[in-house]
Amino acid sequence: MAVKTVFRMGHPVLREIAEPVTEFNTPELKSLVKDMFDTMEARNGVGLAAPQIGVSQRVVIFSVQENPRYPDAEHVPETILINPQIEFLGDHVTEGWEGCLSIPGMRGRVPRYEEIIYRGYDPQGQRVERQVSGFHARVVQHEVDHLDGVLYPQRIRDMQAFGFEEELNGHEN
Repeated sequence: MAVKTVFRMGHPVLREIAEPVTEFNTPELKSLVKDMFDTMEARNGVGLAAPQIGVSQRVVIFSVQENPRYPDAEHVPETILINPQIEFLGDHVTEGWEGCLSIPGMRGRVPRYEEIIYRGYDPQGQRVERQVSGFHARVVQHEVDHLDGVLYPQRIRDMQAFGFEEELNGHEN
């Protein structure tokens, strides 16, 4: 399919609440998912939400294999999640460094729930449900935030923990 332009922070589509997907197993949905994977892989991302490529639909993808942007990240299976919902398990929140393809070159330390259950659908309309923790849970929360018009800097508690990657390298705590 195609590598699409990733919209950057400030674009109106990234501030919108995305619309639910109402039809599954369609050529349009298949094409959207393929474009999302092509785009994510071309930019060494670990996740992507449809609004990041200008499509205001509740579709996210994520996958972590070996990734130069996240060299110490745990494996996360390739997942397509449509109309996702998240249930937070417990009150344990940890802060971790995040980046975003819509905010290139920057990182911030973001609080996220350590353990979650996520539910949604695959492109064929089959139910998906997983209980996850750690980096996997962080990635899902980050991508689902995109569907609600939230970018990770909005979640940062201490803006001193936000900056350009080149400036932060060697100075991260």
